Amino acid sequence: MFFNRCLLKVVCLWSIIVFVVCSSCFASDSVFVWSSDDTTSLINADVSSNNSLNLESGSAILIEQNSGKVLYDHNAHEKLRPASVTKVMTVLLIMEALDSGRLSLDDKIPCSENASSMGGSQIWLDTKETLSVHEMLKAICVVSANDCTVAMAEYLAGSEASFVEQMNNKAHMLGMNDTTFKNCHGIDEDGHVTSSYDIAIMSRELLLKHPKITEYTTIWMDSLRDGRSELVNTNKLIRNYKGATGLKTGSTSVALYNLSASATRDGLSLIAVIMRAPTTKVRFAEATKLLDYGFSNYSYKEFGKAYDTIKSIDVTKGVFSSVDAVLESSCGALVKKGEDKNLVQDISLEESVCAPISKGQKLGTVSYTLNGEIVGTSNIVAANDVSKISLWNMTTFLYDSWYRLTR
Repeated sequence: MFFNRCLLKVVCLWSIIVFVVCSSCFASDSVFVWSSDDTTSLINADVSSNNSLNLESGSAILIEQNSGKVLYDHNAHEKLRPASVTKVMTVLLIMEALDSGRLSLDDKIPCSENASSMGGSQIWLDTKETLSVHEMLKAICVVSANDCTVAMAEYLAGSEASFVEQMNNKAHMLGMNDTTFKNCHGIDEDGHVTSSYDIAIMSRELLLKHPKITEYTTIWMDSLRDGRSELVNTNKLIRNYKGATGLKTGSTSVALYNLSASATRDGLSLIAVIMRAPTTKVRFAEATKLLDYGFSNYSYKEFGKAYDTIKSIDVTKGVFSSVDAVLESSCGALVKKGEDKNLVQDISLEESVCAPISKGQKLGTVSYTLNGEIVGTSNIVAANDVSKISLWNMTTFLYDSWYRLTR
């Protein structure tokens, strides 16, 4: 009996070998489409432009950070003076320089006469001292130091004027069509304008591409110069609002009170921008109102993380008989609370593929639709390489085949 079972396994194994070596290699044309019954509704966010929240501020916007969807809009394209919220763009360029290797957090930054003469918010830099980039970022993000901002601009671009040109170039690249920068700090200057819409764009770019900035923007209290210079964040939401991650305040007698406020709760990240609020109390209260509106009405639904396995795909003429098909990237979308019945998930995937297969090779796609509109997609790719069977790698194939037969 035992002999007969072993003989049967050997015959089956050699039948597989003969089939693989002798058959032609054709990938299947059939497509597997699957729709989940467990659906969650993703929507195009409702944009309110009639000031239904009764904001006192001159302009405001609320967006979801990952998608950039606008959730609330009040005079969002009106060109206004941004004051120190300008520094969001300055910090964005600093972070790009750090990520590219042109700058290090340990680099020492000198202070010019021009930088030391800046008014407004400052830490009173002296031309005889240098601070590290790490210390400069702390001063800029926590207390909005104009002197540190100008010192960083001059170090990176040679002059403030050259740095401002880079700021405007970046604004153009990002589609900030309401924006013209005249300086890097935000002190009032004719023609130095932007909109709450554009501030949301650059805030989103900073948070998405350089999330480490929140290590600075979430500091409530700190110090510099061996404790001799105390820092307290100008953004009171960092202390008072659950999930606050930043981002930047700004105020002058002409611009009045501005704020780009960001927060994350349960995977949902929001950015609220307030411009031309009549008082500092109003700007924080109305940013809070916008964020509360977003968190009360929306959630972020994650459908899958990068490299999650969708299913195993049969492999023909390979050293392995199957390969895991995984998500190429994380996939999710904004969900309006209470509307979670209309989402359809469709997976289009080949039933089998032919070796050789490369890790990351596209095998199919997954898409999420709501009422016929695609709201999220991701490629499905191979989790690993699968070599084509040959005399040199026959041992691997035999082992895989034997293992599958004896399971």
